[in-house]
Amino acid sequence: MNYLHKEGRSWVIGLFVATAAISWLVCQYIQMAWLVWGFNILIWAFWFIIAQFFRNPSRKVVAKENQVVAPADGKVVVIEEVFEPEYFKDKRIQVSVFMSPINVHVNRNPISGIVSYFKYHPGLYLVAWHPKSSTENERTTVVFKNSKTEILVRQIAGALAKRICWYVKEGDAVQKGEDFGFIKFGSRVDLYFPLGTQIDVKIGDKVKGNLSVLATI
Repeated sequence: MNYLHKEGRSWVIGLFVATAAISWLVCQYIQMAWLVWGFNILIWAFWFIIAQFFRNPSRKVVAKENQVVAPADGKVVVIEEVFEPEYFKDKRIQVSVFMSPINVHVNRNPISGIVSYFKYHPGLYLVAWHPKSSTENERTTVVFKNSKTEILVRQIAGALAKRICWYVKEGDAVQKGEDFGFIKFGSRVDLYFPLGTQIDVKIGDKVKGNLSVLATI
């Protein structure tokens, strides 16, 4: 069942009131029926697009304990071995999920454990596929740790995303599948796994938060 995420309530309710007021004025003062219908369809379609952006579907995690679930909806655009300079300071396997405007933009814990590291980085708003977006854009770094592994997850803002939200801090105990953040109007989530981790997706795969398995640990 879909419901409205808390980050979007003021947006959606405020825009609904404004759209309803504009629609009423149009009906009162414009006499051409075709123009009234056309204008109303456009403004209510815009409201619907904004409303669906903030949807938060309830999804039960069915993955096994040793499986890492996708923290976001979207498309897998990167799977490669890279150097992670902020926390691990060594080579890791990076898996990146790009969120388009029609995807759910809630971010969920990929594993159960504790938050062993958290940092917010203000920055630029380069397009999500820009090579430097993961190091220069506004972003957060969250590291999840349990007895089996330690995974770094990075929320990255894009050209449209102007606000990253998070609900965790260092030392928090978290459960797989619970919300840990939200990216308003964008954009990408990067995960960094230890070398040798079994990656269960390939580039181009479309994944869903809590439902799709990204890796086995």
